[in-house]
Amino acid sequence: MQATKRRILLWGAIAAIVMLGLLSAMWPRPLLVDIGVVKSGPMMITVDDEGETRIDDVFVVSAPTSGQLKRIEFESGDFVEANISIIAEIEPSESIPLDPRTAAEAEAQLKTAESAEELARSGLEKARAELSFAESELNRSRELASNGTVSQRSLEAAERTFETSKAALGVAQAELQMRVFELEQARAHLMSPSEMAEYREGCECISVIAPVSGRVLQVHRESAGPVMAGDQLVEIGSLDRLEVVVDLLSIDAVKIQPGLPALIENWGGEKPLRALTRRVEPFGFTKVSALGIEEQRVNVVLDITSPADEWKALGHGYQVDVRIILWETDATTKVPLTALFRSADGWALFVDSDGRAEKRSVEIGRSNSREAEILSGLQPGEKIIIYPG
Repeated sequence: MQATKRRILLWGAIAAIVMLGLLSAMWPRPLLVDIGVVKSGPMMITVDDEGETRIDDVFVVSAPTSGQLKRIEFESGDFVEANISIIAEIEPSESIPLDPRTAAEAEAQLKTAESAEELARSGLEKARAELSFAESELNRSRELASNGTVSQRSLEAAERTFETSKAALGVAQAELQMRVFELEQARAHLMSPSEMAEYREGCECISVIAPVSGRVLQVHRESAGPVMAGDQLVEIGSLDRLEVVVDLLSIDAVKIQPGLPALIENWGGEKPLRALTRRVEPFGFTKVSALGIEEQRVNVVLDITSPADEWKALGHGYQVDVRIILWETDATTKVPLTALFRSADGWALFVDSDGRAEKRSVEIGRSNSREAEILSGLQPGEKIIIYPG
């Protein structure tokens, strides 16, 4: 009997130990969670995106004529003064070397022009001789007419001959001048490079003057060389008139109105800069995102309102982060978005009630990417689970 009792006690003890182990394993344990306190504080709704600084008015200085550009000595960042600083100088273009056939034609034209000049000089001498003879005949006719030897008709004929000879002399002089110009033109076609260099040294260059005062932003052509009319040389702008442009998705751009405040962050300074929305451009454009998705974007332009001393290190084309404020308040009850979840009757969250998670329905208002406004169902100071399972 004692052996039987001992077996019963042994197996009973083993069964009790197993039951206690199973009970301990299946007993619910408290979960470790992140607890946060509901607070009342400032909140804002923003549209965020990357932007770029640019000068309001950028002046592109171009070559006014074709020619040989001298080296531009200005560098990016140099200051120029309107109507005083000479940006660049352009010399006349160098002559194009002639091939043998063109050179032979030019030499023939030169000889033709020389012969035409000699012919014109001979015509001028002839006109002078005829004028001298006509003048002598006119004087003789006047003396005879005064004595009544010749008729009045003969006198008038002599005067007409004199005037005709005088006009012919003027024509011969003009003809000679024209032939001289043609000869100079023919010689210019055969001008050698050395003669062109001497001619260029005595020729005044065309100076390109700065149209406005400001800084040189970019030099498109620095080295000397041939340029065509309209070629871009430098860009000039005033860094005092700096603006920010950000391309937003069109669905975000329709929410923006001129005059909305904005914050400029991650620009390199210690604190964000203040800005105001000036213009929402009325046309959009297609831009491919980093994921290869085509998006419709709209440019929004902002003016920096912070003192210029705070952002004087910014320049043209710098990258910044822009937050356009759609709505803001100084004090409201808010919770992290991660604490909220959908429930059958709306939104809900878990409240810490004496160490137990209590589900509570809440009514939310505005929300941003991090926080949501609580309109009812929760009071500041209550503890909530930030990341419910």
